[in-house]
Amino acid sequence: MTFTRPEPPYYAVIISSALTDDLDGYDAMSERMAELGARQPGYLGRESQTGPDGRELLVIYYTDAESIAAWKQDAEHLEAQRLGKERWYADYRIEVARVERVYGFERA
Repeated sequence: MTFTRPEPPYYAVIISSALTDDLDGYDAMSERMAELGARQPGYLGRESQTGPDGRELLVIYYTDAESIAAWKQDAEHLEAQRLGKERWYADYRIEVARVERVYGFERA
C-alpha cells in the first residue's frame, strides 16, 4: 500500500523478519494488527515487501515518536508481540528512524 507522505519530518518503523514453520494464526493476527494499527493516532501508512527468500520487510510511518511508543504499548499489540516471539518469528529486527528529507524520481 502506498500513501502520500507528509512533509518531513516524520518517523519510519522498519521491521525486517523471518518466519518459523509454525504459522497457525499468524495471518489473522497480522491482518488484525494492520487494521488496528491503522486506527492509531499518528499513523500515516505502511508499505511491505516479501523477498524471494521469504524475509519480510515492513515500513510503518508515523507523525511522531510518541505515536510509536503508544502503539507499542497497545494491549492487543503486546499480545501479538508475545505470540510472535513464542511462535511465529525465527528472527526480527526493528529500527525507528526520523525522516528528515525525502527526494526521488518518477517516470511519467
